[in-house]
Amino acid sequence: MPLVELRNVSKIYHLGGEEIRALDDISLDIEGGEFISIIGPSGSGKSTLMHILGCLDSPTRGSMKLDGTMIHGATSKELAAIRNQKIGFVFQFFNLLPKLNVLQNVELPMIYSGKNTRERRERAMAALKLVDLENRVKHRPFQLSGGQQQRVAIARALVNGPKIVFADEPTGNLDSHTGEAILELFSKLTAEGRTIALVTHDPEIAARTPRRIEIRDGKIAAEPDARLAGLAQRKEIAR
Repeated sequence: MPLVELRNVSKIYHLGGEEIRALDDISLDIEGGEFISIIGPSGSGKSTLMHILGCLDSPTRGSMKLDGTMIHGATSKELAAIRNQKIGFVFQFFNLLPKLNVLQNVELPMIYSGKNTRERRERAMAALKLVDLENRVKHRPFQLSGGQQQRVAIARALVNGPKIVFADEPTGNLDSHTGEAILELFSKLTAEGRTIALVTHDPEIAARTPRRIEIRDGKIAAEPDARLAGLAQRKEIAR
């Protein structure tokens, strides 16, 4: 069973008597352990798709299932719990709280999920070790480079053990060398079995993922053969 199942999803807005289809009858499966990119120009619908996949928005029509749970009809409180327990987010501008240190920023999702102090500390340290920042726990965000801040954001996204991580233009605020390091980190994480969906407008970044989903005018364009190559690659890793 796919980790994510999207079936005939549309997102429709009405502006000035005009119907705007941000997404138009999209069906999509994402398997556990995939590293995919969602690519498209501005206004194509890729951000709307990410918001629905990330349970930040609801479709006008169609259904979505995440990790076997039907999302359609969930209340706001239920969606918040799903986001906290099953989904991680990484954003272009990091979204770290400046008054908190690195460890406290990474602990935040666990505060909302009710973890005790000891468990928060242990899991935050383990997540920071994954991104090679365990020696920066007392630093504030302004004391870190852009790449280090993004790695803190990645640790925060991973700390609750999400089923899938959505990274929205995660290299857009970084220089090319630092951006390359972040992409290599994502590749490493998926090689360990994590599922990551990277949202971008940059074809060079999308080319780094085994599978690319191109959005145009609210529809999914034909996927390239890279998906099959990506599935073959994961089978080879599993041997």
